[in-house]
Amino acid sequence: MPLPPVAYLLVTHGSRDPRSPWMARQLAERVQYCLQASTAAPLWVETASLELADVPLHQRIQQLGDRLCCHGGTVLQIVPLFLLPGVHVRDDIPAEVAIAQAHLPTLDVQICAYLGSHPHMGQLLQRSFDPRVGSRVLVSHGSRRDGGNVPIEAIAAQLGALPAYWSVAPSLEQQVEQLLSTGTQAIAILPYFLFAGGITDAIAQQVHDLAQRHPTIQFSMAEPLGATAEVAHLVAQLSDRPAPDRYVSC
Repeated sequence: MPLPPVAYLLVTHGSRDPRSPWMARQLAERVQYCLQASTAAPLWVETASLELADVPLHQRIQQLGDRLCCHGGTVLQIVPLFLLPGVHVRDDIPAEVAIAQAHLPTLDVQICAYLGSHPHMGQLLQRSFDPRVGSRVLVSHGSRRDGGNVPIEAIAAQLGALPAYWSVAPSLEQQVEQLLSTGTQAIAILPYFLFAGGITDAIAQQVHDLAQRHPTIQFSMAEPLGATAEVAHLVAQLSDRPAPDRYVSC
């Protein structure tokens, strides 16, 4: 008797930039490859976005859930591809899952821990920095919520980097100026974003402008995380890490 399929839905924020959905699909393929190595059951790994999608997230979950049930599946895992535990992770995704679950009474729809909470994220980021450059800046989107940037500060401390934010202070320019005041001659910058997009393009332009303004300083900028095999490995492991209760309650 064939085993029932197991389904995973990788949820991104959503973007008008065409690179984002394309990279999400590439990552889903790599995640499926990672997961398939540990099970004989049919695996479905698909993508969805919370915003700027053709249908609301709860409807996308229902569509996949209905198809899963028709093939005898009983579990659908929602994997939030978010790097910070902001309002989308804490409130919006659980709310969408609750709406979908009400229409899928025979299916167990589970929310996994968000990507940025993986305990090996710092190790992955460490490999993105040039070990010869001691002055580092980790640039994240940032959050205005109380305590929302604590995870970034913790990762930055682990990396020996200063945290900078796109939406709140301290900015990249402020942190670069602080490093320059100490006499540093080389600065490595890592954008803490999943995929390339408008914000990472703008950060790259800022780095270019800073380099023009300080021609004697060596600036280097790494790429966002991307749809790499290493990231796929972390995402695959999230299926074994359920979200804390405070993320699941609506």
